[in-house]
Amino acid sequence: MSLGHVPPFLLTGLALVIGSVPAWPLVKQWKIPASTLALGICGLFGYHFLLFIALRHAPAVEANLVNYLWPLLIVALAPALVPGIRMRAAHLVAAFTGLAGAAVAILGSGTSGGGWAWGYLPALGAAFIWAIYSLLTRRVKAFPTAAIGLFGLVSGTLSLVCHWALEPRVALSVTDWGLIAIMGLGPLGAAFFLWDKALKLGDPRHIGILSYITPLASTLLLMIVSDRPMTWSIGAAAVLIIGAAVAGTRVR
Repeated sequence: MSLGHVPPFLLTGLALVIGSVPAWPLVKQWKIPASTLALGICGLFGYHFLLFIALRHAPAVEANLVNYLWPLLIVALAPALVPGIRMRAAHLVAAFTGLAGAAVAILGSGTSGGGWAWGYLPALGAAFIWAIYSLLTRRVKAFPTAAIGLFGLVSGTLSLVCHWALEPRVALSVTDWGLIAIMGLGPLGAAFFLWDKALKLGDPRHIGILSYITPLASTLLLMIVSDRPMTWSIGAAAVLIIGAAVAGTRVR
């Protein structure tokens, strides 16, 4: 990985701050209640903080799988946290099918380390934080999507403080800065704005089920860039995940 030498809190902090830049011209829309800002900080910073702890104290593959319980939690917790949402059995079946597909996609490479590690607990905590944050954005007073820029700016600053306190110093090259900028404007920038817009406009149960496409897509991308051949596990994961997404979104 081109940025593998960059400490995780430094990488995330810089990317989140850069990702907030497109919303700076809309700073007037950042006037939101303190409780809403606290929710955003818990969602973005709290999620990444716990995930990094998990990845440091548990095998990465298994920790990532535990973290990918958040789509299932979105589906399962939606009726309790979002007014007007009812749970259907088909949603739970689709969510668990998607989880099975994510497990096949992530563990199918046979690199699982096995064994218990306490790092699985913060990975589970990260999953709960992201699911609850996503659902509670539907409960708080409506706020503009541009306010996600404020969430990212504050969360990124906190991540940089964690880097200063917990991680070694590194010198970044021009190439590093370019890649971090791309990461910030994409996966840790635009993705959060689009996620918020999707939650505002869509059914959180359907969004949670569709989110299982993420581990499949990331695994496929990894195979492409590493020039690895297609395997049975990826094919099986594709069938499970896409099938779950189609079945789950057809249920009203």
